[in-house]
Amino acid sequence: MPIVFLGLAYMSPFAVFDTFGVVSMETKGHVPASYILITIAILFTALSYGKMVKLFPDAGSAYTYTKKTMSPELGFLVGWSALLDYLFLPMINAILSGIYLSASFPNVPAWVWVVGLIVIITVLNIAGIRIAVSANTLFVLFQLLVAIIFVIFTVHSIVSTDNSSSFTVNPFFSGDMNINLLFSGASILALAFLGFDAVTTLAEETIAPEKNIPKGIFLIALIGGVFFIVVTYFMQALYPDVSVLKNIDGASPEIAKHIGGILFQSIFTSGALISVLASGLAAQTSASRLLFSMGRDGVLPRKWFGSLNAKYHTPVFNIVFIGILSLSALFLDLVTATSLINFGAFTAFSFVNLSVIVYYVKNKQKQKLNFFSYILSPLIGLAFLIYLWISLDALAIKFGLGWFAAGLIYLLWLTKGFRVKPPEYDFVENN
Repeated sequence: MPIVFLGLAYMSPFAVFDTFGVVSMETKGHVPASYILITIAILFTALSYGKMVKLFPDAGSAYTYTKKTMSPELGFLVGWSALLDYLFLPMINAILSGIYLSASFPNVPAWVWVVGLIVIITVLNIAGIRIAVSANTLFVLFQLLVAIIFVIFTVHSIVSTDNSSSFTVNPFFSGDMNINLLFSGASILALAFLGFDAVTTLAEETIAPEKNIPKGIFLIALIGGVFFIVVTYFMQALYPDVSVLKNIDGASPEIAKHIGGILFQSIFTSGALISVLASGLAAQTSASRLLFSMGRDGVLPRKWFGSLNAKYHTPVFNIVFIGILSLSALFLDLVTATSLINFGAFTAFSFVNLSVIVYYVKNKQKQKLNFFSYILSPLIGLAFLIYLWISLDALAIKFGLGWFAAGLIYLLWLTKGFRVKPPEYDFVENN
């Protein structure tokens, strides 16, 4: 199904390598178990997205679902919280560029790579250069191929006679496993799933969207989750304790060198660079276009955010603004930066589940609605997400709550104390 492949492309196969080291340390060697937890949370949320797509096929985000089922004011705040994803996702790609390239060129300061990537994607976006769909497909296939080769080399290294590693159930379950640490790890790993819901925007281009979009969303989440679990199982089997590695943040490129030598590490780094460049370019484009939409619709100051450059026909102010925000990559570590983005994602996912529940409560007398599908299923997803939310990095939670509070104050000003409706704007997540 083309829609499934497109959704997997949004997620990026290489995301599985980005946080392996830090999550392995956090969970004491149980990354696959944490992936199982986040996959369960995402699958139940995917079912809720499927319900919303059937009910509102022209909508495509937690913002619009909340607005339609609850209130425009609450929808505005959900969209405001989800803005964290847009504004800071390019920063994550900058951090990752520093991690991957520093592993191959340890004598070059990491900030050189961070600033370099930000400058490159900012200049390309100002000029209006986008990666063609065909090129993006090739990039995804290349990343997938490198990931498969990575697994093959990892298995070979495990079964080789000079290696003490072995295939055990320990990455999934062991006597010293801590459930709180597993959820803490899962709250970081959610980054790998960002974009699984993006196909909700393709309803108009899909045959029988009420049937195929919900099925596609679920399959994207399921296939992605299984892929992440399998890959990290073999990585964890090879390295039950990643503390033996020199660089925990850069664990994956170091493992690539161990299993395949310098040549494979170079190929692996190429795949990583393709991933962060393509993802960074798309993330900055999406963020700048969303800010333009909000400026054009009067949500943000139109003079700054709602204008296009006369020469390039791109929102230059927004692009530069996102580029400056991305420089925060110089001061944040990978865990805090990831948690910051996931704060917005968990908020959006939670309200998608809540939207299903609220719709049931409002319409159960008018329509025959399945209790499990509209109450139990979204409640399970919501419970997982709440636990994941409170398991985020403490600094990210404080910043996220501060961001939400700022949004509430801004909403009060825009609506003159809720006396007028908040302005509406186009908000399509992870497009």
